[in-house]
Amino acid sequence: MGSRAADGAESQRPPEDGVPEALGEESRKLTKEQLFTMAATASINFSSMICYSILGPFFPSEAEKKGASNTIVGLIFGCFALVNFSTSLILGNYITHIGAKFMFVAGMFVSGCVTILFGMLDKVPSGPMFIGLCFLVRAMDAVGFAAAMTASFSILAKAFPSNIATVLGSLEIFTGLGLVLGPPLGGFLYQSFGFEVPFITLGCVVLVLVPVNMCILPKYDSIPSKDSFWKLILLPKVLILCFTIFSLSACLGFLDPTMSLFILKKFKLPAGYVGLVFLGLALSYSLSSPLLGLLSDKLPYLRKWLLVSGSLMTALCFFMLGPAPVLHIESQLWMFVLVLVLVGFSLGMSAIPVFPEILHCAYENGFEEGLSLLGLVSGLFSAMWSLGAFTGPTLGGFLNEKLGFEWASAIQGGWALLSGLATGIFYITEATRRSSSSSLQNPPGNNEERTHLMGSET
Repeated sequence: MGSRAADGAESQRPPEDGVPEALGEESRKLTKEQLFTMAATASINFSSMICYSILGPFFPSEAEKKGASNTIVGLIFGCFALVNFSTSLILGNYITHIGAKFMFVAGMFVSGCVTILFGMLDKVPSGPMFIGLCFLVRAMDAVGFAAAMTASFSILAKAFPSNIATVLGSLEIFTGLGLVLGPPLGGFLYQSFGFEVPFITLGCVVLVLVPVNMCILPKYDSIPSKDSFWKLILLPKVLILCFTIFSLSACLGFLDPTMSLFILKKFKLPAGYVGLVFLGLALSYSLSSPLLGLLSDKLPYLRKWLLVSGSLMTALCFFMLGPAPVLHIESQLWMFVLVLVLVGFSLGMSAIPVFPEILHCAYENGFEEGLSLLGLVSGLFSAMWSLGAFTGPTLGGFLNEKLGFEWASAIQGGWALLSGLATGIFYITEATRRSSSSSLQNPPGNNEERTHLMGSET
């Protein structure tokens, strides 16, 4: 009886790639449901990012005309993330009760409607009323975004259990496309037609995608689990990985309220061209993500190196973005774009392996496989990303106002530096502990003693 139980426990232990063995045997040929799932997820990645990124080139200057300071603009950007943080945790916990497909479609619908509403805010009187409605509309948009993205991660991980990093990396092309097209498209529509048209146009596109996804997205059944967020987040490795997600998001979020203002003042570019500068970051991220995802799935032992080196590289890039005044280097447009390209690549190095690493850690610690766990991990990932996306613009707006962009970007890179060092120390400690444990369980003399005893018996 005892040996049978031990055998059962051994069979449930996850393999090195972080997924159960039965899931690793799925066919390489994509099924119709998998293709539809990828198409639906690609649509939310693209539409949500293009709606999010159109604000960058013109909203900070427009908000300043309406009486909002740099700090307030940062808070408006950060408000989206703060609401997203709390909503992601709640929705991730209840995804099996609500239903992943319903959560996905409802989130898209809310996001599309609220994007159109945001375009009407230029009609609101300047001052507290404008600022208050900006906060309200952004908060509503965050709820829709959190619902769609939390469901999206869970559905993807359910549909592609053995190669989730590859699929996530491939779909980041559409995230990058949204980030690439959003700023120049938003800047062009703003310059040509005014404040309302960019938001109304993109909001309508999102609403058109809602019935399409209702038809093509498969429905995944699920059984509620007793596992909780607290049990997951209190695992030391998961805590470190959460800090990595937070730091990367804080660095990226810092650029939203600050970078366009810096480019306008430093390089004297018109609003329409500001969006083109964003291309450096978005293109490098989206083009490198599929390769990084493939590496993460095929060579799981590389994930730790990608996480550490990506964080340290991000810290160095943000130190050079200004550049930091202590370097006494004059900022130039070509150098600024080059650093943004490196930022996009380094963010991908750290961001892509995080999701499968958290899943692997959860399986190692006895979490039940299923949509319930995927909802927990998706909600946790979205929540930590949102927390960073709140801290980055809020702190960034304040530091930019008090110290200037050069010092603010250098200080912001400190988040990535801390996460890179913390992750590196954790993996070194973990490897040392496993090595010590292995040597204690298998002392060098064991084999010699066993050979000697067997010889004496004969």
